[in-house]
Amino acid sequence: MVDPTDHLRTVRDWLRFAVSQMNEHQVQIGQGTLSVWDDAVFLVLRSLNLPVDQLEPFLDARLLPSECERLHTRIHQRCHEKAPTAYLVGEAWLGGWRFEVNPQVLIPRSPISELLAQGLDPWVTPENISRVADVCTGSGCLAILAALNFPHASVDATDISEAALEIAQKNVRDYRLDDRIELHQGSMLDALPSQRRYDLIICNPPYVNAQSMSQLPAEFEHEPSLALAGGRDGMDLIRELLSKAHARLTDEGVLLLELGHEAEHFEAAWPDLEPLWLDTTATERQIMLLYAHQLAP
Repeated sequence: MVDPTDHLRTVRDWLRFAVSQMNEHQVQIGQGTLSVWDDAVFLVLRSLNLPVDQLEPFLDARLLPSECERLHTRIHQRCHEKAPTAYLVGEAWLGGWRFEVNPQVLIPRSPISELLAQGLDPWVTPENISRVADVCTGSGCLAILAALNFPHASVDATDISEAALEIAQKNVRDYRLDDRIELHQGSMLDALPSQRRYDLIICNPPYVNAQSMSQLPAEFEHEPSLALAGGRDGMDLIRELLSKAHARLTDEGVLLLELGHEAEHFEAAWPDLEPLWLDTTATERQIMLLYAHQLAP
């Protein structure tokens, strides 16, 4: 039997095929890409070691047999095994920055990146940020973005997963930030050096509630559940964080917390707490800012 992919010869051919296959198999996006088209372009370009932002010059380039085989395999994995594209190509991009990833870490996609790119203006003065903690760092992406956007700050990043910290260390090394970012294994704030207090604590914790976890699309089941599951109402780790954050913040320090679509569960758990919700281009009521005085026991 003739393999129909034998007729696919150019980047344009394979891109069309990838989009058709993804649509036919109803792949889910949202793990670093915003549409099937973006996902297919990312998969094809990076599988061919081409720049992510230069599609047009290569559309009519003819592929080698080995390149066709690689694309065929990865498109099959994406569509039939529902493997996320970021894991297939071994990288993800966030805020214009590249991060190495594998199935041991959550795929970078936090909208906190947009706020960090703005230096958290007008809520903080970047020059006053000298020490940052990134809790539940995963791939290290937010710790790295914090270091890049607060150039006077040193950053401590924590994660309970040793495998995740291995990836984070690679990313820190790639950006030559070893002298400014320290990685610590352990549970949340408890993993931080005991005497240090922070001007800014960033946390994108596991916050998916139990019902939502039971209904995750197949693509998201490839990600580590440790990085997603937040207990019955999604607030398990956030309870721990809020109970200990005041002791780790400076007097003028702030906590930047992401909780996805769990705003109602947060407000049910802390009805008297009034956070400042920071919206981004794509999100509303998913990221909050809390001042140290609000977190006092």
